[in-house]
Amino acid sequence: MVWMIVLAMLAAGLAAAYAAAPLWLVSAGVLAFLAAIAYTGGWPQWLVVAVFAIAGLKILLLNIPPLRRALVMRPLLAMYRRMLPPMSETERVALEAGTVWWEGELFRGSPDWNRLLAYPQPHLTAEEQHFLDVDTEELCRMSDDWETSHVLYDLPPHVWQFIKERGFLGMIIPKDYGGKGFSAWAHSAVVHKLATRCSATTVTVMVPNSLGPAELLLHYGTPAQKLHYLPRLARGEEIPCFALTSPQAGSDAASIPDYGVVCKGQWGGREVLGMRVTWDKRYITLGPVATLLGLAFRLYDPDHLLGEIEDIGITCALVPTRHPGVHIGRRHLPLNAVFQNGPNWGREVFMPLDWIIGGPAMAGQGWRMLMECLAAGRSISLPASTTGMSKLAVRAVGGYARVRYQFKTAIGKFEGVQEALARMGGNLYLMDAVRKMTAGAVDLGEKPSVVSAIAKYHVTERARSVVNDGMDILGGKGICLGPSNFLGRAYQQVPVSITVEGANILTRSLIIFGQGAIRCHPYVLAEMHAAGSADQKAALAEFDAALAGHVGYVFRNAARAFVMGLTGSHYVGLPDNAGRGIAAETRRYYQQLTRFSAAFAFIADVAMLSMGGDLKRKEKLSARMGDVLSMMYLASCCLKRFEDDQRPEQDLPLLQWAIWDCMFAAQNALEGVISNFPIKAVGKLLKWTLFPLGRPYTVPADKLGEQVAQLLIAPGAARDRLTADMHIPRNDSEVVGAIEAALAATMEAEALEARLRAAHKEGRISGRTPAEWMVAAQATGIASADDAALLKRRDELRNRVIRVDDFAPDFQPESNIVPATTHGVALEVA
Repeated sequence: MVWMIVLAMLAAGLAAAYAAAPLWLVSAGVLAFLAAIAYTGGWPQWLVVAVFAIAGLKILLLNIPPLRRALVMRPLLAMYRRMLPPMSETERVALEAGTVWWEGELFRGSPDWNRLLAYPQPHLTAEEQHFLDVDTEELCRMSDDWETSHVLYDLPPHVWQFIKERGFLGMIIPKDYGGKGFSAWAHSAVVHKLATRCSATTVTVMVPNSLGPAELLLHYGTPAQKLHYLPRLARGEEIPCFALTSPQAGSDAASIPDYGVVCKGQWGGREVLGMRVTWDKRYITLGPVATLLGLAFRLYDPDHLLGEIEDIGITCALVPTRHPGVHIGRRHLPLNAVFQNGPNWGREVFMPLDWIIGGPAMAGQGWRMLMECLAAGRSISLPASTTGMSKLAVRAVGGYARVRYQFKTAIGKFEGVQEALARMGGNLYLMDAVRKMTAGAVDLGEKPSVVSAIAKYHVTERARSVVNDGMDILGGKGICLGPSNFLGRAYQQVPVSITVEGANILTRSLIIFGQGAIRCHPYVLAEMHAAGSADQKAALAEFDAALAGHVGYVFRNAARAFVMGLTGSHYVGLPDNAGRGIAAETRRYYQQLTRFSAAFAFIADVAMLSMGGDLKRKEKLSARMGDVLSMMYLASCCLKRFEDDQRPEQDLPLLQWAIWDCMFAAQNALEGVISNFPIKAVGKLLKWTLFPLGRPYTVPADKLGEQVAQLLIAPGAARDRLTADMHIPRNDSEVVGAIEAALAATMEAEALEARLRAAHKEGRISGRTPAEWMVAAQATGIASADDAALLKRRDELRNRVIRVDDFAPDFQPESNIVPATTHGVALEVA
């Protein structure tokens, strides 16, 4: 009987934790359990009194807030303050920058899927759609990747002029200042389409509309600065760049050695308060052609001309590149990409304080400005450009795999090739879903710092996978550069997107979970604020509320993770989607992702509790934790896309492949955390809690991969949706246009060719080649003249598609590049 009561109590406790029962109800349950045990066990009266007295006091202590705060929370707050690792000002600013969006739901262990499905999907206005269909399409037509990269090493002058005149450089600038005033989604759509054509054009348009002078001016500039610069930027009269990276400070941008010293100097014929700035920058996109330099440096005030603070902090200024002392270096060649990129430097260059973005009042606020604006730019630029590049790869390689024959079979029908095609199609479906949902968040007013890091890292990494798989399928066609190679340049340049705007290795290991664990957690940031508060009474009240909620949150997620692990999450509630319901084929995905959310929330708390401040130094564990959060976000985007697209049945293989890939990766990441947990006993407990019945998730099934591959190698609505809004040349004189025409001709000719093979096998026609079969088939009436014309047209197009370029033995495409030189200044300690 006692054991039955104990088991019943354990079940009741599990249910109470799962349902997040209030503390008073849990307390009542504990007293009821003790009463049942005392009665069935025949406890003596003195023991009953003693046990209930002790238990009652503890329950009263926990349930009466003033007592709990005075006797429990006060010493815990003191201990928490001692345990909390020191946080620099730059770390604090980075943590507090931006907003928490859908990733916060995933971190809570019980996502509100109705909230996800209720987010409005972004739409283009009529003006934006016209700009995309007309101006952007024309710019694609004018751009030639081979010409820019191997002939001119730059965009042609008429393309530069077109970009300026049509307002491509001012898409984010409001109409009041002469810009387009486009939405984030329109910005993404334009960059995405350009990326299906030419990388130099893409980057030239992308950078001025991302993190840089225009973005910073819009948010922080003085009225005078906005009125002067924004119209000029919108018209293309000023070409902007932003100089942040130094030789000694790449990903660790907060430690830039570039400095300025507040001083007095001559400006405009009179003495003014200004600063002498010394800097040495590199990797600055558009730097070699820029007329306006956005410059980040650390500002010092040793003579206290501005106030008592000597180390004012990172500051951002706008400097005309024609200003005396500004040196614009020659060009870098980032993996032979020819968008303008290069170094610049200056030594003790005097400039007035009015050149600080936002004026002197914003001195020292540069790091906060950069962190707050980075999320929006990173949410759009790289996800858009790499998704566009991947659409080119998927559509063209898919067509090529149907046109190219080996062993009398289209190579797209070989299982090995299908495996690569499946990865390409599934990854692209996911990437475009992430691009759309993340840009949509910016249009909703969000500045999703964690989500932008997830999108940047995973979309660029999957783009690398798409391009690598495409190159494997193309074989010799892919490795011979020339006008007929549509993928080789992307293969060369894809590491650039991996590197810029935060190197991917550090984004994964330091930022996604390192920042997300504090920003997205419902209680940790409140606990940290309480610990740092000088108001002891308010701090205690805030800490009490946060920690009490945190404890219940941990038990709830532990119970939910365990129960869903036992039941396979089959009994998890489903979203009603505002009465519309969800597709029957996707219901299990919502349930399984809810299970992952609970498991992630629980293991994150266990990791933070057991490792404390050491967790941020456990980069591999932090990276795997970030992978789990990322996979849940990527899968969420796919589910949202499927609903927004009105649940097209043809797209189900793409959705299912992407979701299974995410779930398998999330499972592996969780297992990696558990297997490498520093405290082995805790690791075993986590394994029993999260995976009580073993590993339920596998790689996407081979049959599913075959279905995805079939969508890529044949014309159809699913293929068109997957590669929507990319630039496709209108004629077959260019290789991508030729692939489109060859694919249509190949599909049309397949039945005819099968008929000829059958006739040859049956002995009704003779000949050694298909051409001879056709002559015999026409003679016997098996085929017509139109059939012969179709095969001839197919063969001509196929030969054009599989052709590779060749050049004269003395061809030197880089002969106009002069040898590199070194430059720079010695940066002294201010």
